[in-house]
Amino acid sequence: MHPFLTGNALKLIAALSMTIDHAGLLLFPQYPVLRILGRLAFPIFAFMIAEGCKYTHSRRRYFGNIFALAVLCQIVYYLADGSLYLSILFTFSLSILTIFALQDFRREPTPLRGAVFFSAIAAVYVLNRVFSIDYGFWGCMVPVFAALPQNTKWDTTVFSTLLLGLGLVFLGLAFGGRQMFALAAIPLLLCYNGKRGRWNMKSFFYIFYPAHLVILQLIAWLVRG
Repeated sequence: MHPFLTGNALKLIAALSMTIDHAGLLLFPQYPVLRILGRLAFPIFAFMIAEGCKYTHSRRRYFGNIFALAVLCQIVYYLADGSLYLSILFTFSLSILTIFALQDFRREPTPLRGAVFFSAIAAVYVLNRVFSIDYGFWGCMVPVFAALPQNTKWDTTVFSTLLLGLGLVFLGLAFGGRQMFALAAIPLLLCYNGKRGRWNMKSFFYIFYPAHLVILQLIAWLVRG
């Protein structure tokens, strides 16, 4: 079958899945199927993070946007309920830095560049031991797995998706439970056609993450009185 899903289409599927997942967490915990449907979100966004690192015209802006939003959301989380649990945006921020280190090593495969790349992986591991970061060490590594074939003869959607799937297996083994359902995203990713889509929806996706959480949290507060 000819790949037919654009990056925007995949992100919209992921956004819908994420909304269902968080609705199940905050509003309908008695329906675990909602959390299972929500497992599609992480692998799709993880794959698109790897793609974003590959095609970005400004590393600083790409990382800065994700990290700034992560910090902003964390301030809101802390003010709302005192939580220091670091969100998925921090997870992806660490992924981005690690992928950039990998890219530098590929561009200039020197011992120093290699040391920086493996030091980045070690730093991610240590940070995940010190802080509570969403999806943990393997969550940070899943986008890195997807980025491994980039700029090599294996640079295809199929190979990147299969390696991402391997990362999801490690993640599932680490967390257990419903995490293995994330592998259901693999067929969708194999339908990716490598194109962004007709519209530039970057700002929409940056806004959607905090906005949907605020709306769901407000509904949860109203329902609970």
